[in-house]
Amino acid sequence: MRLRVLGCSGGIGGRHLRTTSFLIDHDILLDAGTGVGDLSLAELSLIDHIYLTHSHLDHIASIPFLVDTVGGMRTGGPLTVHATRETIEILKKHMFNWTIWPDFTQVPTPEAPFMRYAEIDLGRSETLDGRTITPLPAVHTVPAVGFQLDSGDGSLVFSGDTGCNDDLWKIVNRIDNLRTVFIETAFSNRDKKLAELSKHLCPDTLAIELAKLDRTADIYVTHLKPGEIELTMEEIEAVAGEYRPRMLQNNQVFDF
Repeated sequence: MRLRVLGCSGGIGGRHLRTTSFLIDHDILLDAGTGVGDLSLAELSLIDHIYLTHSHLDHIASIPFLVDTVGGMRTGGPLTVHATRETIEILKKHMFNWTIWPDFTQVPTPEAPFMRYAEIDLGRSETLDGRTITPLPAVHTVPAVGFQLDSGDGSLVFSGDTGCNDDLWKIVNRIDNLRTVFIETAFSNRDKKLAELSKHLCPDTLAIELAKLDRTADIYVTHLKPGEIELTMEEIEAVAGEYRPRMLQNNQVFDF
């Protein structure tokens, strides 16, 4: 499997800050934040599946434009949005509702729509052409999951947006072929109370979470807030000890 980082920021600004989205091989998106907009029309037309961690705008913002742009170009059936039942209901009610955006599960016809939903469940793996995708526990202000991506040779874990999360590490510590962990740290320590309220991590709580990891893996920090990147990474370096997390950056590529 190959993962390309399209966006990994907690906000936007300038040429390099895009919100969360990862392209897996050529046909799967993991979340669909603003980074999707940097793909070419040809690349967009190849995407068949979107797996969502949760319904917050920085993770779903590009779905309406993606479907609207390439829906009529696709020849292999509707684009499939994979999400939990709760997230699907939020999308139906608040985005694809004919008020904010058309309901593309009905366009151009209900029998042959541009988009369809597929419900995922925590812990239930799905395999697409030899690539196994498993929803993992997340602790957030809305129903949310993380994901394990398993090629057979190696696994990459993405925490999604989460606060402190014992259940995640119980599962991660059983992944024999674990290679890489993407974990969010949305706030600096000076905003620790806000991080706790919004169920995100800050450097102090990131260190607590990483201490629960019993496996060797490369750790990358994602979802840093613009304007606090240097401060947050300095605080992470001061508390993270042996794990030495690195900052995830746009256009990085991971093969596993």
